[in-house]
Amino acid sequence: MNKLSPLLIVLFFAVCLNTGDVSAQGLPNKSFGVIYQEKIKWSPFPAFPPQARLAILVGNPNKAEPYVVRVMVPRGIKLMPHIHSEDRIYTVVSGVFHIGIGTKFEASKLKAYPPGSVIVLPGNTAYFHWARSGEYITQVSAYGPLGISYIKPLDDPRNNKK
Repeated sequence: MNKLSPLLIVLFFAVCLNTGDVSAQGLPNKSFGVIYQEKIKWSPFPAFPPQARLAILVGNPNKAEPYVVRVMVPRGIKLMPHIHSEDRIYTVVSGVFHIGIGTKFEASKLKAYPPGSVIVLPGNTAYFHWARSGEYITQVSAYGPLGISYIKPLDDPRNNKK
């Protein structure tokens, strides 16, 4: 078996990490890739209030495959009760994530989760969230396709287009 010198290994990784621009979005699930914080591309998402943003980091949420997205919600914005068909794992990246379980928005049911918290949300669980104390960013890991249905159709921003 051939042995590589430690210096050669270090040089190899230095070259690999310095190969220029990194993809901004949707890294494939089956190969090595990196997205740096400053390269994350935030976009409106029709199923969210217009001020909220979504960033696709890994995979394609529209396909039956693993995906990772980030959700950024500015201070004061509420996402009314809704369900996702897929099981989800939330990690709070920044801010405080206020989430409540139930089919009716009730501020008294909100629980606050600080950065670093991990929340498991089984598919088809009705819940709501509110950027009560300021902007928050969560990272969501799931297996697509991404589905979102609001409990009350009038709460769905997709139904309020003029």
